[in-house]
Amino acid sequence: MSVEVNDKLTKEAPDAVRAATDRGQQNQPPKEALDDLFAGIYQELRVLAYAIKRNHANATLNPTALVDEVYLRMVHSPNVALLPRLHFKRIAGRAMRQVLIDSARNRLAQKRGGVDRPFVMTVGDSAAEQIPCDERLLALHDALDELSRINVRQSAIVEHRFFGGMTEPDISLLLGISPATVQREWRVARAWLNRRLG
Repeated sequence: MSVEVNDKLTKEAPDAVRAATDRGQQNQPPKEALDDLFAGIYQELRVLAYAIKRNHANATLNPTALVDEVYLRMVHSPNVALLPRLHFKRIAGRAMRQVLIDSARNRLAQKRGGVDRPFVMTVGDSAAEQIPCDERLLALHDALDELSRINVRQSAIVEHRFFGGMTEPDISLLLGISPATVQREWRVARAWLNRRLG
């Protein structure tokens, strides 16, 4: 399955795509450009993947396998390499979310009736506070989909922080809003999700 790159946020950034093309990335083959960009965020994705593995001991994907799976999903859409690094990182975060959700669904399907390690999830500020068990990960996924119908920007902020490991300044730049707005929207979204996840 490839990552869907024609989503709303990508469509809202045509200037960014044109700027990347103007910088000469169009002269590099898309696969090579994709490899270069992915190499640039590889360590960031591994840090996020390690946090997931550390706090979710029953995950079947080790950090390297998780990051590799993200790459395999993105390689089918090499034109994402035309995007600036921050937009590319956003799409990599979206791919990480897809990999984690698919993996959680597969594990749950295979072990119905099994015993899972108990875990209480809160949507906090650090990645370590945010890693749920399979059922809670799927519940978060569903809650984010619901939040996106209520407030697209808040849902995007949570996804960028939770699955993409982005900082508030990165999100501010990516979404074209002030850091104060990111902080405010993050607090509101986090409170809504914690209530929704009970």
